[in-house]
Amino acid sequence: MLAVSTTPRTEDVAARLRDPALFREQAYDCGAWRSAEDGDVRLVTNPSTGMALGTVPALGAAETRATVAAAHAAFAAWRRTLPQERGRILRRWHDLMQQHAEDLAVLMVLEQGKPLAEARGEIQYAAGFIDFYAAEAARVNVEGVTPHLPDCTMTVRREPVGVVACVTPWNFPSAMITRKAAAALAAGCPVVVRPATETPYSALALAELADRAGFPAGTFSVLTGDPEGIVGELCANPLVRALSFTGSTEVGRKLLAQGAATVKKMSMELGGHAPFILYDDVPLDEAVTGAMAAKFATSGQDCLAANRIYVHRRVYDAFVAAFARATEALVVGDGFEPGAEIGPLMHERAVAKCHAHVDDALAKGARLVAGGHAHPYGGLFVAPTVLADVTPAMAIYREETFGPVAAIIPFDDGDDVLAMANDSEYGLVAYVYTRDHGRVQRLVEGLEYGMVAVNRVKITGAPVPFGGVKQSGLGREGSRLGLEEFTELKYVCATV
Repeated sequence: MLAVSTTPRTEDVAARLRDPALFREQAYDCGAWRSAEDGDVRLVTNPSTGMALGTVPALGAAETRATVAAAHAAFAAWRRTLPQERGRILRRWHDLMQQHAEDLAVLMVLEQGKPLAEARGEIQYAAGFIDFYAAEAARVNVEGVTPHLPDCTMTVRREPVGVVACVTPWNFPSAMITRKAAAALAAGCPVVVRPATETPYSALALAELADRAGFPAGTFSVLTGDPEGIVGELCANPLVRALSFTGSTEVGRKLLAQGAATVKKMSMELGGHAPFILYDDVPLDEAVTGAMAAKFATSGQDCLAANRIYVHRRVYDAFVAAFARATEALVVGDGFEPGAEIGPLMHERAVAKCHAHVDDALAKGARLVAGGHAHPYGGLFVAPTVLADVTPAMAIYREETFGPVAAIIPFDDGDDVLAMANDSEYGLVAYVYTRDHGRVQRLVEGLEYGMVAVNRVKITGAPVPFGGVKQSGLGREGSRLGLEEFTELKYVCATV
């Protein structure tokens, strides 16, 4: 059993790394490492053990304003830098990530808590965005327009929008930075990153590698500290021309309102409440494997997590029993424990929400078929839990749990399951498991989601236009569309 600290002791992070210089306790501000001038710092802890990892500067609005001004000053030269050169610098950043992949994964386990195998996977996922956009940098082309007026030529240019702010979450502390920043940098935009308070060290390690890669001063910065002060300034500052945010829908609404005064471009990946629709023509073992992967990746702390698992009534009982057995077999533990599959949650609020959803569902008639008890590790660990016979009256049916609690709902023949799946303010991803091609076509057309996975769970990657509809977000990340989020169109009509 893990010994969870009640009084934080400090863990020697640098001693765990092959390259201790990747552990930075300073902000990276326009090419220089910055400590807190007034000594104001924020403590970062390991969610698995409760031990202190270190501190980072608690910067605020004034420091952010100065950083944005410096980034804006760097914009003129960066946008004129040949796209091929921007691509070469991005490629060096990618190569350095690969060289230090294990250290980056270790840092992620320490501050985020996810199992080491998942952390290694995220580093490769994150590096893939840099590799992709290193190539895309040279493909931002001027397009010709067939003239409709005499004696003129017409062109449309894509030009970098300007300073880009990236506000990133704690559940994917490396990939959400590279997915945004690599696209913006490839387009010719300087980037200011505000990483999540809980997971700054992954971001600062990426900044250390970006510095080694040779990004000019001012083109890439990572600011730590007060979320309201930093993000408030990024939203209000007219020199910030685009903001990319990944996080909750609630916070996304606030940022949209704050950015309205300066009419910023906004791209947002917000909450998800994914349906997983299983028909009776799929082998049971395949169905259980898919549902487990869709539900419990990142310990359920994933916007792509399957929160509502709809199962055809003809296979419902068999699926519930098999899924419960698989859930009870999950290995819960510290991310460095061999075979660990479920790590700690990020904070007490997440633990409380899981317990509240379970209690509410049971009080309203749900059936507990796995878990539901306090985990022996205590602290931020939650026992993987399965609830059957969930109904729309229960909070877990309506709200994103963001933890290892699965909700299973039966459905019958007909179109009711499509209506149930769409009965949500969210529209990020939906999962469909069936062998009926006609049914697949109807569901793909009818599901109100930005992404649909058919008979598989893993669908993301650098070439993919990632994003949702309804209140799950605006715009797309990844693919060429992700780069275009950070550009403006300029139409030129000329007589020469």
